[in-house]
Amino acid sequence: MRVWREEPSDSVAVTVTFLRMDNPPMTQAPPMPAETATEIVAVPTIGFYRYLYNTVGADYIWWLRRIMPDDELARLLHDPYVGLHVLYKDGEPAGFFELDGRYGSNVNLSYFGLMPHTIGTGIGPGFLRQAIDAAWAWGPRTITVNTCTADHPRALPNYLRAGFKQNRAVREVWDIPRHLGLRIPDRLRT
Repeated sequence: MRVWREEPSDSVAVTVTFLRMDNPPMTQAPPMPAETATEIVAVPTIGFYRYLYNTVGADYIWWLRRIMPDDELARLLHDPYVGLHVLYKDGEPAGFFELDGRYGSNVNLSYFGLMPHTIGTGIGPGFLRQAIDAAWAWGPRTITVNTCTADHPRALPNYLRAGFKQNRAVREVWDIPRHLGLRIPDRLRT
């Protein structure tokens, strides 16, 4: 007889803010340093994607893709309407963004973030603009993104400054599996 046991988890309370952009920005894009380059990874390996996701999201409780089975993640990443863009600085990964255009006339900026060693170096606004421009290049009516209180404290202000408008905010409680080993800030524990 098989006995089912609930996996130990930590409850985390966050406010998720949903944002949208209905028109491309009219301002000039912030410059990016010469030692940076952004590349589209057409068919990313699961290992490389997990390295990017886990490293960028480690301090911000990015957990959903950590529990996604490899075959499901591969189907998602290899979908022609999903795009992975990686920022390199001096030849090393410095951040990434993921676009999802599977839902009609909307493109969602599913993930956006910088590697820990590049946070605070000033490349964030220019890289965010690259993500926005790449999304608009797909020809959508709108671009959406969401952020939450577990993300970097500058995430929401940067999205607003880039031209996104707040749609709504929702309070959510997440049960984060402990086996993931994520650091849960005390301010978010329920």
